[in-house]
Amino acid sequence: RAARSQLLLEINRERAARYGLNVGDVQDVIEAALAGKAATSLWEGERKFAVAVRLPRDERTIANLPRTPIATPGGGYVPLSAVADIREDMGAMNIAREAGRRTTAIGIFIAGRDMGSVVADMKARVAQNVKIPDTYQLNWSGEFENQERAMKRLSVVVPISLLLIFVLLLDAFKSFKAAALILVNVPLALVGGFIALWLLGIPLSVSAAIGFIALSGQAVLNGVVMLSGYQQLQAGGMSVVQAVRQGSMQRLRTVLMTAMLAALGLLPMALSHEIGAETQRPLAIVVIGGLFTATLLTLVVLPALYVAWFQPRRPSPAPATPTVVA
Repeated sequence: RAARSQLLLEINRERAARYGLNVGDVQDVIEAALAGKAATSLWEGERKFAVAVRLPRDERTIANLPRTPIATPGGGYVPLSAVADIREDMGAMNIAREAGRRTTAIGIFIAGRDMGSVVADMKARVAQNVKIPDTYQLNWSGEFENQERAMKRLSVVVPISLLLIFVLLLDAFKSFKAAALILVNVPLALVGGFIALWLLGIPLSVSAAIGFIALSGQAVLNGVVMLSGYQQLQAGGMSVVQAVRQGSMQRLRTVLMTAMLAALGLLPMALSHEIGAETQRPLAIVVIGGLFTATLLTLVVLPALYVAWFQPRRPSPAPATPTVVA
C-alpha cells in the first residue's frame, strides 16, 4: 500500500529506566492522552458504563504531545519527550501479519486460461527471474490454494468411493466380472465430460470434478439397470445373445429417460450467466456431456462386452482318429 505520513514514538528504555519507568507505563500515558483509557466503571441500574479519561481536545495535538506529563514512582513528573523520541515519518497505513510474519498480498485476476496452467507459468518465471532472499517466503494461496486442497481430498475420496461401489456390486451380482463390467461404464462417461469441457474452453475445476463424481454414479446406475435386465432374462431360459438383444430393447426407454431428465434438469445451470454461474456451469456441462456419451456407449459397448465375457465358449472339436483298414 502507498506510504502515508505517520507520527512515530520510540520509547528509549534506558532513559525511561532512569526515572523508574518501563515501556508499559509510558504506553499507558500515551493511550490515555490521545485515545482515552477506561479508568473506572459507572453503574446506572443494571447498565454498566466505562468512564474514560483523556486530555482535552485543544491539548491533544502533536505540538503538545512532547510535553505530556508522565508520573514517576518517586512522585514527580517528567515530560514524554524525556523518555521517548517523537518524529514524523512515512510508513504503511496498515501492516498485515500471518503466523507472526509480515504479509503482502498480490491479487491476480485470470481470464481465458485455467488457473493451474497460469500458476505453473508464474512459478516458472518467478523461479527463473526473481531471487527471493532467505528471510522472505512466497506462497500461492487464495482460490488456487483452495482448489489444490480440494483436489487432494478428492484424490483420496474418489478411489475409496469406487472401491466401496465395487464391493457393493460384487455383493449384489455375486460375480466379479459383472461388477467389473459395470465399472467399465465410468470411463466411458468421463470421456464425454472431458470433451464437453474442451469444446467450451472451460478449465478443470473443483466444480467440474464434483460433476465427474455425479456422472460416475449415473454411469454405474445405467450399468446396474442393463445387467440386471440381462440376468433376469437369462434366468428365464434365454441364451446370452437373446438376453442381451431383448434386454437392451426393454431397458432402452429407462436409460434414455433417466439421462434426459438429468440433462434437462441441469440445462438451465449450464446456460446460466448470472452471479455464481462460473462455479455452477462446469458441473452441469460435465454431467450433460458425460450423459450423452455414457448413454450412447452403454447401449453399444456394454452389450458387446457382456456377450464377450459371459457367452459360453464352445468346446473345440475333438481331433479325428485315423481308421486303419487291414
